[in-house]
Amino acid sequence: MRLLTILGLTVLTASVSACGQNRSTSPNPNVLSADGSSSEARELNDPNRSTIWDVFGPNNSEQVTNVNRYLWAASLDVLSFLPVQEVDPFTGVIITGYGKPPGGGRSYRATVHISDPALAARSLSVALQTSGGAPVSAATTRAVEDAILSRARQLRIADNKL
Repeated sequence: MRLLTILGLTVLTASVSACGQNRSTSPNPNVLSADGSSSEARELNDPNRSTIWDVFGPNNSEQVTNVNRYLWAASLDVLSFLPVQEVDPFTGVIITGYGKPPGGGRSYRATVHISDPALAARSLSVALQTSGGAPVSAATTRAVEDAILSRARQLRIADNKL
């Protein structure tokens, strides 16, 4: 049993020490280049360089937002007449293509951003565009936001009755 432990530690030590090997392709890594820096210094200053310690460092990935599920579902439900182009539930963004509302004559495109996990008007932001480039009135945008908020409240009430 002790022999297995020693053998395992030896293999582990060899594996970790192999991580520190010099990977330069030049025969002498200390040779200076035309700009006066060594290849080792260039490797250490490379912004794309990664090490094993990057796993324990801060996470530099996209900012993740907690999205209210009722607002998310209500946005997709209210804007169901528009073709969905992109959705990102991690950042809370829904982008649609152009489409005509039922009974309407003008084509619209919507971008919805849900920025907070609360079921509140401050959590919802809707931007509308028309295909002809005509401005969308604030009343139309407000009406779409109100419809989404009303539908979200309906979904929450229906969910609590279960």
